[in-house]
Amino acid sequence: MAAEGGGGGGRRLPPHSPSGLVLQTVEMHTGGEPLRIIPRLEAAEEAVAAGGASLLSLRREVAATQDHMRRALMHEPRGHAGMYGAVVVRGGPAAAAAHLAALFLHGAGYSAMCGHAVMALGRFALDYGLVAAPSCPETAVCLRCPCGPVTAFVPWDGRRSGNPVRFHSVPAFAAATDLAIDVPGHGKVVVDIGYGGTFYAFLSAEQLGLDVCSSKTRDLVDAASMVTEAVKKQFKLHHPESEDLAFLYGTILTDGKDAFSEEPTTNICVFADEQVDRSPTGSGVTARIALQYHKGLIQLNQTRTFRSSTTGSLFTGKAVQATKFGDYNAVIVEVSGEAFYTGTATFTVEEEDPLKYGFFFK
Repeated sequence: MAAEGGGGGGRRLPPHSPSGLVLQTVEMHTGGEPLRIIPRLEAAEEAVAAGGASLLSLRREVAATQDHMRRALMHEPRGHAGMYGAVVVRGGPAAAAAHLAALFLHGAGYSAMCGHAVMALGRFALDYGLVAAPSCPETAVCLRCPCGPVTAFVPWDGRRSGNPVRFHSVPAFAAATDLAIDVPGHGKVVVDIGYGGTFYAFLSAEQLGLDVCSSKTRDLVDAASMVTEAVKKQFKLHHPESEDLAFLYGTILTDGKDAFSEEPTTNICVFADEQVDRSPTGSGVTARIALQYHKGLIQLNQTRTFRSSTTGSLFTGKAVQATKFGDYNAVIVEVSGEAFYTGTATFTVEEEDPLKYGFFFK
C-alpha cells in the first residue's frame, strides 16, 4: 500500500515525537488464541543483568514493579479482554540452559505455563535468530517457563520456521480425581484436577446443565468461573517443587468424551478472571492427557485430538513417557498445533494520557 500524502513526497505517520514509552511487539496466534510477544523489556533485562534472579523471582519482581506494562499491553485500548502476552527473557539464571525464557501475561496477571505461547515462541525463536544454528527439517528450541523447562520442536526449511509445532511438557500429573465439589446454584459436581504446567479443574459441561458445543459462551463462562471459585475454597493444591505454582488457573468444561477415540473431543477453557481461551489450550491438553493416562483411558503414544468450542481449532496430544514428579506418577506430554504471525506493532504510551496504562472492560 502506498503511503498517504500529496505531491508524491509521502508523510510520516504520527506520533512524530512520542512523549513517553515506545513498545514494540510481534503479534501471533495459535489456534486463534493471540500472543503479543514483547522481545525486550528493559526492566527484565536489568534484573537479569544484575544476576541471581530465577524466573519465578523475576516474575514476582516484574509483577511488583512493572505491572503497568502488562496492563498497557493486555488491556484496552491496545489489547482486549482476551489478550495474552509473553515477555522474552535471555541470559542469566532465569534462562539457564535454554535458548530463551518467557514470562506469560494475561488480563489479570501472570501465568506459570502457556502451551499456545510455547508453540508461537518456538517459531519466533528461530525467525528472530535466538537459536544459533537451526537444523533442517526440525529444530529443538529449549524454553524455560515459570513452571520449568519445555522443549518445542519447530519445522525449519533453512530460511524460515513452519508448522505444525509440537512441544514436550514438564511432568504432568493427576492431582485429584472424582473430587466432589459443592458449586452454588449447581449442587454437587464431580471434578478432576490435572497439572500440565499449571492446575485446572475438569468436568463435563453436562454436569452443569450445559453443552460445551451449543450453549451460550456467557453461560459456559459463568458456570466454569463458579466451579473455579468453589474448588479454590474446598481443595488445597500442592506442587512438588514450589508453592508459587500451587494455584488453580481455571476450569475446563468438556464434552465428557474422555475414553480414547479417533474423533476430536471438544472443550472450553476459562482461566484467570473469566478469560476465555480461543485455542484448545496447550497446558489444558497436557493436563487432560495426564488425567486420561492416570485413569487408564489411554496408553503411551496414543494420539488424541482436541477441539476448541470457540473457534473449532485443533491441537493433538499424547503421553510419550512415564516419569515421577515428587510423589506423583507423571507423564511427559507432547502437544502439537499451528502458530501463525499476524503482524508487528509499535505502541506509544503518552504521559499525559489519563488512560495510558489501559482499562479493563468485561
